[in-house]
Amino acid sequence: MYTQSRFVELKYSKKIWAVGSIHSHFDSFNSIKKYILKHFIYGDKLVFLGNIVGFGKHSTETLSSVINLRNHLLSNFILKTQDIVFLRGAQEEMFLKLLQLQTAPNPQDIVQWMFEHGVDKTANSYGFSTEEIIDVSNQGTLSISRWTTKLNKIIDKFPGHKEYFSNLYHAAFSDTKKILFVNRGVDISRPLSAQSDCFWWGYQNFSKLNKPYSTFVKIVRGYEASLNDSLNNIQNKVVCSLYKAPLTNNKIVAGLFSDSGEVLDLFESK
Repeated sequence: MYTQSRFVELKYSKKIWAVGSIHSHFDSFNSIKKYILKHFIYGDKLVFLGNIVGFGKHSTETLSSVINLRNHLLSNFILKTQDIVFLRGAQEEMFLKLLQLQTAPNPQDIVQWMFEHGVDKTANSYGFSTEEIIDVSNQGTLSISRWTTKLNKIIDKFPGHKEYFSNLYHAAFSDTKKILFVNRGVDISRPLSAQSDCFWWGYQNFSKLNKPYSTFVKIVRGYEASLNDSLNNIQNKVVCSLYKAPLTNNKIVAGLFSDSGEVLDLFESK
């Protein structure tokens, strides 16, 4: 059930750090980064819950800072590569679609929809104007293919960025199977192995889940569209949302969890 490559099992995971949606808020992330660097210890794991890019103006700088944190922890704490996990969020999913725009049946409509949901800011950060991309999307497949090739070559110039977009996972969980990490939600009517795209698009009333999902007594997610009191009394809730709506809020929320689902620490960016 849990052996598919789109999932990561965090082995010997006594303590797991998790970072909620960043949305390219560079300064906010760097305050979270400093906190993690100060308190991270040997044996800890780290999960980024998706949406590192998008909406903010500093996608490339933020992603580079995240990659820098990863490399620092790997080299200083003798971690395995699978000890630091990147989950796919809606922003990464849409940007990956943009990288393959030539295969879209209706590229103009898809670009317009994605740009309404923040992907234009990520493209802007790589040096492409919104107007240029909209214009390209109205041209033929050959022109779009040339443009996506150009975009891919630009991404190659940023160390680690191509590898980041190529190695995103759907979910992560402790080896105890007590705590599950996702971007936005799971379809609770299906087993983990049979999920579709609920991981980044969400599942109706997921926030109200009040009983364990399979063996998971705690589900930690990085994005929640609605305003609520999800961080209040979090120890007794199944779903822990490391996010503060609305999108105009630059705050980033992160936490530290035990492999049994206990909330050890919650903190947010300055």
